[in-house]
Parts: sequence; structure tokens; C-alpha cells
Amino acid sequence: MNLLITAATEFEIAPFLEDIKSKPFEIDVLIGGVGMVAMAYALGRKLSEKKYDAVINIGIAGSFDKTLALGSVVRVKSDVFSELGAQNDQSFLSIDDMGFGASVFNENASPFLNLPSVINLKSVKSITVNTVHGNQDSIDWISERLNPEIENMEGAVVFYAAQQSDIYSLQIRSISNFVEKRDRSNWQIDLAINNLNNWLIEFVSDVYQKIIIEK
Repeated sequence: MNLLITAATEFEIAPFLEDIKSKPFEIDVLIGGVGMVAMAYALGRKLSEKKYDAVINIGIAGSFDKTLALGSVVRVKSDVFSELGAQNDQSFLSIDDMGFGASVFNENASPFLNLPSVINLKSVKSITVNTVHGNQDSIDWISERLNPEIENMEGAVVFYAAQQSDIYSLQIRSISNFVEKRDRSNWQIDLAINNLNNWLIEFVSDVYQKIIIEK
């Protein structure tokens, strides 16, 4: 299986990049850049250059759900372009409401769902944003409108690109902070990255072990 691992920054998957140097298999990694525009451009180019069976999006995220412990690794089952639409006075019209397209995209992860590294992960609903939330009014508004559990800046792009390319997709996020008034002293980025990379190393091992068994 040809896998493409995508992340916004090298920082988020540095331990994994070091680990795979000693592995007997090759796996492609794309550092797409932070935000929808950068990831869309980089991923579009990559998928036009080579045929992949699946794209795996990896990164840290903020959580609206305070029951998700910092450092938790979760599987994003659906992701929403939450800002794609139009303001209508005090309400919001999504691109779906306007009849111009879709804003919600789902994973297509059937080959991976029974793997030991995946089967017990909590599945969550995410939103993909240009501006991460740090104001209580905006947090309350988006929570009421879409009730997301986490937010990120690239995930829905990856789901969209995978759907357009007719390949499998999986998005995994580790919780680095709660979505609240911005205070980096409360964040646990190192913990989130450590747990995320431990998961990714295990996942890739699971995938290639499965391939060996099936052969």
C-alpha cells in the first residue's frame, strides 16, 4: 500500500521522521504548511505526481471538549470548513445552504479501522479554520452552530483532496490545548507531539505488518 503521510509542520512529526530512517520500508511524507491554502497547494501537487492508496493527515489540535485530556490522540471522523459561506446579518449561511457546494467531508478509512493502533481511538467531529478560536463569544457561537469537538487548520482539505482523488483517508490529531482564551502556558504541545508520534510509529508498523501477513 502506498501511503502518504501529511502534516503541516516538520516539528509535529520529527520523532517519526527520525524513527523511519531505521525501518526497512519507504514511506512518503509531505510537510504541507500551516493552513488550508498551503496544504491544498502542496497536497494537490503531490497527488498529481504519484498515485497513492491513502493519505494520512497527522497533527495537533485544540479541543472544545474539556473531557478530552491534553495529549489524547483522537481520530477525526468528519471535518467541516466552518467559515466557508456568508454572513446573513446575525446568522450564517454555509456553502451548502447557498447551493454552491459542500462544507462537510468524512474520512474514508475502511482498510485501517480494525488495526490495533486505530480500533480503540475515540472518533470526533472537527472543524477546519483559518483563525483558531481564542475569544469566548466566537467560541460560544461556533459551538452553538456546529458543536465541534476539536479544531484544526488543514484537515478538511485533506479529506476533500482524498475524495476528489478517490483514495482512502485518515486524520489523527493529538490534543495540545483546550479552545479558550489564548494562554500558551496551559498548552501541552510536547506531550501531544510525543503521544502523536508514538501512535504514528505504531500505526505504520501495523499497516506494513498487515501487508506482510496478507502476502
